[in-house]
Amino acid sequence: MSKGSFYITTPIYYPSDKLHIGHTYCTVATDAIARYKRMQGFDVMFLTGTDEHGEKIEKKAAEAGITPKEYVDRVVSGILELWKLMNISNDRFVRTTDEYHVQSIQRIFKKLYEQGDIYKSVYKGKYCTPCESFWTESQLVNGNCPDCGRECYDAEEEAYFFRLSAYAERIAALFEAQPDFLEPSSRMNEMINNFLKPGLEDLCVSRTTFTWGIPVDFDPGHVVYVWVDALSNYISALGYENDRYDDFHRYWPADVHIVGKEITRFHSIIWPAMLMALGLPLPKKVFGHGWLLLEGGKMSKSKGNVVDPVVLAERYGVDALRYFLMREFPFGSDGTFSNEALISRINSDLANDLGNLVSRTTAMVDKYFGGTLPSPRETDDADLELVGMAGQLRSVYEQAMDTYAPQTALVEVLKVISRANKYIDETAPWILARDEGKKARLAAVLYNLLETVRLCSVLLSPFMPDSCEKIRTQIGALPEQFTWETAGFGVFGEQITVKKGDIIFPRIDLKKELEALASAQEG
Repeated sequence: MSKGSFYITTPIYYPSDKLHIGHTYCTVATDAIARYKRMQGFDVMFLTGTDEHGEKIEKKAAEAGITPKEYVDRVVSGILELWKLMNISNDRFVRTTDEYHVQSIQRIFKKLYEQGDIYKSVYKGKYCTPCESFWTESQLVNGNCPDCGRECYDAEEEAYFFRLSAYAERIAALFEAQPDFLEPSSRMNEMINNFLKPGLEDLCVSRTTFTWGIPVDFDPGHVVYVWVDALSNYISALGYENDRYDDFHRYWPADVHIVGKEITRFHSIIWPAMLMALGLPLPKKVFGHGWLLLEGGKMSKSKGNVVDPVVLAERYGVDALRYFLMREFPFGSDGTFSNEALISRINSDLANDLGNLVSRTTAMVDKYFGGTLPSPRETDDADLELVGMAGQLRSVYEQAMDTYAPQTALVEVLKVISRANKYIDETAPWILARDEGKKARLAAVLYNLLETVRLCSVLLSPFMPDSCEKIRTQIGALPEQFTWETAGFGVFGEQITVKKGDIIFPRIDLKKELEALASAQEG
């Protein structure tokens, strides 16, 4: 039975020639949360997609000698392939060039215009082409774009504006009444101090200097500017003001928008103001995660410092990469990516701890009991700490996942796995196996280990779905013993038959691999 709906989104990505590990980070995190909610029994809608309009796309297409639509079609196919490779389980994929989305945007724009929330004027100011953002002089940092640091140029053109200033008090009231609307709290402080307190200015929402965008159908020559177009995907993809879908009332308001911190302003100020103008409920939460950094700063194609997730996934496996991204970095903070950190984390957590526990446990069941663990089993006080930790794991994991702290959830699971490895050394099954009179005790020890592996693998499955399915097969767990409801201790029945398999996470030679990886990424 469903526990209700859960609507989660990533931002829709701008079609660059290649997505880097930072984009993958956001999408994998959203995917893990979506899988977790599905496992709990929620009716999940997980949306991602692509934001395909704008001056930058028009220029790139012209340079390539093709139409903008041909350009974005080519790039989007690569994005879809990457999400397939990374085992992303999105339920819907929206493109801002989709006809139903165009229909929604034109209706939304016209509605806001007719009710006076959009008006026509002239824009004068600074414009950042890469970010598709207008800025005032006071918002620039050292004369450059405050988001990307690039040079802005003077712009002047006839344009439509959204009356964002009219919603400043309501946005401030929202932040005060719901301090957890935007998390982490550092993002909320930034929005208040940098944007609300200085005063919100009306937002330019149309352009006339390029044509690659959704036409303003009542004023030829104007195209809808990026943020009305892009932000509205969250409701157009549910059928708001279009004939394609019909599940807006089933899923809206969104439970959480997962976004990068650089677009938090658009999602926590502009988007709520637009929804207020439309008379629609607001999303329950916006979570602005941090950046993955290299030593040279934020990853950026223009800086030439991007890391290719395809290379990493092909070398180490999709699940190992997914695990690393979620385990290595606190989700709300910036983190520094390095190949050495990736390999070290795979070796320590996956090869040494989890993989070793699975291999040792199944090998001992196979060696000492021919692959099938018998009953009865003789318990001992030495079991209490491991069994106690395992028994409490689901509740601490759930608390972490429900507060968008996937790293904390993984740390808690790995604590239990580490304790199980220590338990093997404490109970010394190889010594128990020498005494026929201690076979019942040996069976209990191995049962506790199998149960721990099963429980931990259930909770790891949103992060490493394929690997955890392999573990389930090796330890002999049935599908019905691998669910959220069975994520407690003591689920296995009287007989358990293991199936030894290949090593799931082979250990990596750090020095050799760093050299090989450097060569591969240079190529």
